[in-house]
Amino acid sequence: MPEPRTDESFGGFGPNAWLVEDMYEQYRRDPSSVSESWQEFFADYRRGDGAVSVADAAPAAPATDAAPSAPTAPPAEAPPTRPPAPTEPAVAPTEGPAPRAARPAPLLPQAPPRPQPSPAADGEDPAPTPLRGAGARIVSNMEASLGVPTATSVRQVPAKLLEVNRTILNNHLSRTSGGKVSFTHLIGFAVVRALESVPAMNASFVPDADGNGTPGVVRHPHVGLGLAVDVARSDGSRTLLVPCIKAADTLDFRGFLVAYEELIRKVRTNKIGVDDFVGTTVSLTNPGTVGTAMSVPRLMAGQGLIVGVGSLDYPVEYEAADRRMLAQLGVSKVITLTSTYDHRIIQGAESGTYLARIHQLLLGE
Repeated sequence: MPEPRTDESFGGFGPNAWLVEDMYEQYRRDPSSVSESWQEFFADYRRGDGAVSVADAAPAAPATDAAPSAPTAPPAEAPPTRPPAPTEPAVAPTEGPAPRAARPAPLLPQAPPRPQPSPAADGEDPAPTPLRGAGARIVSNMEASLGVPTATSVRQVPAKLLEVNRTILNNHLSRTSGGKVSFTHLIGFAVVRALESVPAMNASFVPDADGNGTPGVVRHPHVGLGLAVDVARSDGSRTLLVPCIKAADTLDFRGFLVAYEELIRKVRTNKIGVDDFVGTTVSLTNPGTVGTAMSVPRLMAGQGLIVGVGSLDYPVEYEAADRRMLAQLGVSKVITLTSTYDHRIIQGAESGTYLARIHQLLLGE
């Protein structure tokens, strides 16, 4: 009988492990609620970390009986009453006008009762909420990433030509197929093509290459490009999925565009499958879409490189300047690229050369 599969034996899901955990819990509740590919995968699946799900956890022990209440103290005796003091004889009123009656004091509105302060307002921290399921897996992934010694190279690229070429391409597509190309499509394709010039960036560290604890490196023959996709969850929180374009280096730009959009469609329609998450060798994340100028993302174990893309805009010192004057001066918008790499197997000169090659490709070379 074959040994049950775990996420580690399947090749590891990296930052997507939380989704596998969620899908597994959904499968256990109702196997027909997940697609056939997930049903086949979970048929002999077992968690690789030995984690116990919320459904597996034992119920909490019943509360013990309350402690007996303290005895009630007997009521204190009332003090003896004093006899009333003798009254003085009435004094006859003097002659003269009768005194004016005092006006009653106006009634003041009563102040509303003061709200009772919450425990947090008194300096006490609220009770923590345990992280389970997807949240717990994200914690495990991030803590595991701390074991990867990384370094980061940064490069600014002028984006004027990139903007012009994208406009020309989209004008052509609007007259033909009706498609549209984004900046991420163009940058992602350049990220893949630049690896042809610097193949050392497409590598992974192996802690035990010969079975005796000797570290090693794997040089991947093809590029599996992981695309970081932001996903809004039903509770209002946000998380990240990283599906993979397999053998991205074998695709021309049209094929790359089709593969990219197909993965995004699967994510948005919740039709992403098991095979879409494995095989990533290099990742691409684009926080510039929400205005982030530059990003140094975390590198997951098993990968050698993650490229971060910043916002596409004028340098901050020119953002308030007149656009016509900027055009006369030849001031271009810029985009900041970062290369965060595993420093055990990739050196700074290789990372810098790699970003320089992306720079050249985005300028049309």
